[in-house]
Amino acid sequence: MLQRIQTVFLLLVVLLMLLTLIFPMWVYHSPDTDKGIMLTAFYLVTNNGLEEVSKEYFPYILIGAFAILSAIVGIVEITRFKNRMLQIKLSALNSLLIFCSLGLSFWFGKGVMESEEIQNSWTYGIGSFLPVGAMIFNVLANRFIRKDERLVRSVDRIR
Repeated sequence: MLQRIQTVFLLLVVLLMLLTLIFPMWVYHSPDTDKGIMLTAFYLVTNNGLEEVSKEYFPYILIGAFAILSAIVGIVEITRFKNRMLQIKLSALNSLLIFCSLGLSFWFGKGVMESEEIQNSWTYGIGSFLPVGAMIFNVLANRFIRKDERLVRSVDRIR
């Protein structure tokens, strides 16, 4: 049901998790040389200047896998609007998946910094912060789903 506010929140969760796949998680560009490193949801790109570009997919693809799973669970959660208890359980699962995606992005970013001995000129990209917004919207959706469930149970007691 699109007229419920939790559906809007869940759509925002799906949108933010899909946008996480597009935007970079972590970016470094050396001010002295042309060296650059970029972590995305699927791979780590290392540019050593002079047309030498390497991509590492594993284990960085796990960020993208958790983000895709979270978006799929969000879509399933939207379609199960008649079963609020299942929605609450799916919301808990979605929170776990979002947290894994968020944690891995910061973990891998920190790992790249330590392995390359980078001190400054690096930034976390917007892709690292989109799951935070998705987590907030997921918690809000769960709150309103629980509110609907309490309302239905209180009306059942009156009958």
